[in-house]
Amino acid sequence: MKKILRISLISILATASLSSCNDSFMDRAPIVNISDGNFWHSVNDLQLFVNNFYNNTSLLPNYSSYGTIGPYGLDADNGSDTQIAPDYDTYLNGEGTVPASGGGWSSSDWSLLRRMNYFLENYQRVDAEWDVVKQYVGEVYFFRTLFYYNKLRSFGDLPWIPTMLSDGSEELYGGRLSRNIIVDSMMVDMDKAVEYLPARGSYTGRLTKETAMLFQARVALYEGTWEKYHGLKNTPFRVEGSDGSKFIQKAADVTDALMELAESSGTTGLVDGTNGGYNALFGQRDYSNNQEVLFWRKYSEEDNQTTHWGGYYYGTGRGLTKSLIDSYLCIDGQPISVSSLYQGDHSLQDVVANRDPRLNQTIFVDDGQHIFFEDDMSTFTVPAFDGVTANSCPTGYQLYKGFNHDYTECINGRCLIGTIYFRYAEALLINAEAKAELGIITQADIDRTINALRRRVGMTEGLLDMNHIVTDPNWEFKSISPLLNEIRRERKVELACEGFRTDDIYRWAAADELLVGKKPQGAYKEQWRDYPGATDAFVEAWEILATDADGYIDPYAAFPAMDNGYQFNVDRDYLSPLPTEELTINPALGQNPGW
Repeated sequence: MKKILRISLISILATASLSSCNDSFMDRAPIVNISDGNFWHSVNDLQLFVNNFYNNTSLLPNYSSYGTIGPYGLDADNGSDTQIAPDYDTYLNGEGTVPASGGGWSSSDWSLLRRMNYFLENYQRVDAEWDVVKQYVGEVYFFRTLFYYNKLRSFGDLPWIPTMLSDGSEELYGGRLSRNIIVDSMMVDMDKAVEYLPARGSYTGRLTKETAMLFQARVALYEGTWEKYHGLKNTPFRVEGSDGSKFIQKAADVTDALMELAESSGTTGLVDGTNGGYNALFGQRDYSNNQEVLFWRKYSEEDNQTTHWGGYYYGTGRGLTKSLIDSYLCIDGQPISVSSLYQGDHSLQDVVANRDPRLNQTIFVDDGQHIFFEDDMSTFTVPAFDGVTANSCPTGYQLYKGFNHDYTECINGRCLIGTIYFRYAEALLINAEAKAELGIITQADIDRTINALRRRVGMTEGLLDMNHIVTDPNWEFKSISPLLNEIRRERKVELACEGFRTDDIYRWAAADELLVGKKPQGAYKEQWRDYPGATDAFVEAWEILATDADGYIDPYAAFPAMDNGYQFNVDRDYLSPLPTEELTINPALGQNPGW
C-alpha cells in the first residue's frame, strides 16, 4: 500500500527533457535530452533545467489549443458573472461531481513539484559563483509557488513537500496542512525569489524581481481575503484562528515596495491608455519595451509557436454580461444609477456614451470606429448571433479587448499576439484593496493607485475621493464599505476579461451575492430590429433570441437547469473535490467540505 501511495502522490523523476538555451526559449518546445550523469557541471546546465518550467503549460499556459481566445476568455471558461459561453457553466450551477481519478491530484499533477525540488537539492553541484547562480534558484522558487498557488485555488489544504521524498517519507502517508500554513511557506519561497531575481533591465524573457513581487502580492491578497471573508461568513472554508490580516498586510507591503521600485527605476509604470491606448495594450506581438507588461510569452512563426485566437475572430464564443457593462462609471465618476450623463442601454452607442473610456475599448460598438481588420479597415456592425457556436456571441456585448485585427492570422488560425501573464496595473489594484481592507488607506494612496488608472485613460473628471463617494443603490456588496465597493469595481473593469474574476468571487466568498439565484443578462434585444444592412442569417438568429421581462437577452433561456439562476452550493463549490481513488489510497487526505 505504501508503494502505491508514493507513486500516486509524487511520480518518480523521469529523465529531464531540457530545452536548448537561446534568446527566444519561451517560443520553443524542449528539444534536448540530457542525462543526470552529464549534468550539473555549468551554469548553462541550470538555465537549461529551468527553461523547462518556462515551457510547462500547466505553469504558464500558451493558449495554443483550439477553442481558446487566450486569457481573454478565462472569465467565461472558469465561470463568472462577467463573461459567459453559449452553454451555461455546470459547475457554477452546482452540478459538479467527484472524479474517480485525476481531477488535478494524479501522480502526473505532482511530478512537476518533484522536478522543482530535485533542482533545489542539486543546483549546488554546479561550481560557480552565487551571483550567477541565484537567478535560476529564484526562478525555481517562483515556479514552486506558482505550482502551489494553482493547487491552493483548487483544493485549499495541501501537503507541503519542499524536498525530494523517499519510500519511507512520512509526508507520503499523512494528511493535508491547513491552507494558511501552506501560504506561509509560499511566502518564504517568494521572499527568496524576490531577493534572488534581478530587477528589470533589457528584455531577456526571464522572470524579474518586479514580476516576483507582483506575484507574491497576488498570492498574499488572495489568501488574506479568503481567510477574512470566509471567516466573516462562517463558511466551511474558513481558517480557524486566522483572519488573513497578516497576508493582507504582506500584500500592502510588497506592492508599496514594488511601486517605490517602479518610480525610482523608471523601467515600470502604466502606459498611456488614451486614444485607444488601453485597448492597444492587449493586442501587441512584442512587449519587450512595454513598461506595464512585466512578464509575457512571445510567439513566433519561425519557431512554429502560434495560437488559434485569431481563428475565433467573429464572436469569440464568449459574451460579456450586463453585470460587467453596468459596472463602468460615467466620466463624472458617478455610477449609471445616479449620473445625469448616462444615456441608457438601448443601443451600444448609448451604452458607451459618456462612460469610462475603458468600456468603449473593451466591447465592440457599431460606431464605425471599432475596426475588425486592418487589412481592409472593415468595421463592426452587429454582434455574432449567427454562425457556429465557437464564433458566436451569446449576449450581444462582444469582446473587443485582445481582438486580433490581422485578417491573415485570423484566417490561418496562427495568431502571434503575446500572452500577458503579469502587468503593473494589478499591483496598484492590490495595493488599494489591501490598504482598504486593513483600514489604513489614505487619499494619497488612492491617487497613486485607483486614480492613476483612471487618469491614464483620460478619466480626469471622474477621480475617486474617498471622503465624498456617491452612494450607488446597485453596489454589488451590501456588507462592505462604499470605498471597498468602489475599489472592487475598479478591479472589475480594469481587469475585465483577463481571468481574475472567478478567483475574486471565491476569495471574497461572494457567490451568494453574485451567482446564487442569478441569471446572466445580455444586451437590449430590440436595438437590432430592422438594423440597416443586417443579413438574413443575422435576422433569423436574432429573432429566436429569448429575452427576460425587461427585454434583455436571456442567453440561457433554453436550459431548464438555469430557470432559477445559478445553483452554486456555497457550502461545497468554493473548492474542488479530491478524487475517490486518492482517498481510497490515503484516507488521511480527507475530502473537501460538502463532497
